[in-house]
Amino acid sequence: MASPRFLESIRESRRRRNALVATPFALIAAVTVVDIIAPPDVHLGPFLVAAPALAASFTGPRMTAFVGVVAVLAQSMVAVARTSLNDLNHTYQIIALVLISGFVTFFAHLRVRNERAVTQLRSVAEAAQRVVLRPLPARSGPLRISSVYLAAEAEAQIGGDLYAAARTMGGTRLIIGDVRGKGLAAIGEAASVLGAFHALSRQRWLLPDLVAHLETSIAPDPDTAYAGADGDEDEEDDPDLAESFVTAAVLDIPDDAAEIHLVSCGHPPPLLLRAGEVIPLDVRTPAPPLGLARLVITEHTAETFGFEAGDTLLLYTDGVIESRDRSGRFYPLRERAASRFGTGPEALLESLCADLLHHAGGRLGDDAALVAIERLPRSG
Repeated sequence: MASPRFLESIRESRRRRNALVATPFALIAAVTVVDIIAPPDVHLGPFLVAAPALAASFTGPRMTAFVGVVAVLAQSMVAVARTSLNDLNHTYQIIALVLISGFVTFFAHLRVRNERAVTQLRSVAEAAQRVVLRPLPARSGPLRISSVYLAAEAEAQIGGDLYAAARTMGGTRLIIGDVRGKGLAAIGEAASVLGAFHALSRQRWLLPDLVAHLETSIAPDPDTAYAGADGDEDEEDDPDLAESFVTAAVLDIPDDAAEIHLVSCGHPPPLLLRAGEVIPLDVRTPAPPLGLARLVITEHTAETFGFEAGDTLLLYTDGVIESRDRSGRFYPLRERAASRFGTGPEALLESLCADLLHHAGGRLGDDAALVAIERLPRSG
């Protein structure tokens, strides 16, 4: 089942199309009237071909053919009113109009068929997006959570940014990440990361061990990766191995402790919103992006930050902070987030998304994902 936003876009497109249907008929009426009252040496009949051609650009083959028939009838009326149907000039105009109407009706058929195929692909893409990128729970223990995904291509609705949350025995684990690249390869990589996270996050691993196992589960197998003619090339020289990676931030938020445990794998630092202040959670020892740890000696380290009741944690991908306005300025996320503190996770993201799209002129240059997490006060 398609999303409400997708269905609404289809309905809006149909409304615009229905409003345009009157245009070719108005054109036929105007040309017919003017041609009848025009001087004998002025012939406007050839302009009637514009009506079916215009209809073919936004309506289906049946309506296009109907417009063509109306145009032919109008040309016949002009012929009768000015001379007769047997007049050679009008006869050729009618024949030309019939042929052109037939051609544009066929092209309208092709256009509608292609549009249906695109609509089906978009529906499949959205279904794949919902399977790969599951909605985050609105509540997880003492946390209120909201998330949003903005695809750079409105037609695609899917990309390589990812996020997920999993409930554990004593808290909540989250991941947000950004796959290098776009298209089907990025989607497949994102699915691998999310599948591994959901499978591993409920295990009783410490956070560094979880990330290490996550790295192992998505890293390519050197034995099956690209090998040259001799089969003994170094991994460092293999572009296929070096180019596939995922920046990620993996977090553990205990229920009973006012803190966050964070492992950053080359990802932009989360922002902690506290009493109108925005604090970047920069780790002292970041790990390489997932998929690249095999190239260096890596020891994953979790760092702890305070996360008190009333605080809000903002996770994001680089598509947010690298979005530029017309003058080339990056989106100032820290300043904009500070001005919207205290509105709640859902309202915060709604406001930031509207502001981000306005900053980017309505279209992002890269996919963007945001997750807002608020710790609620203990009840009782």
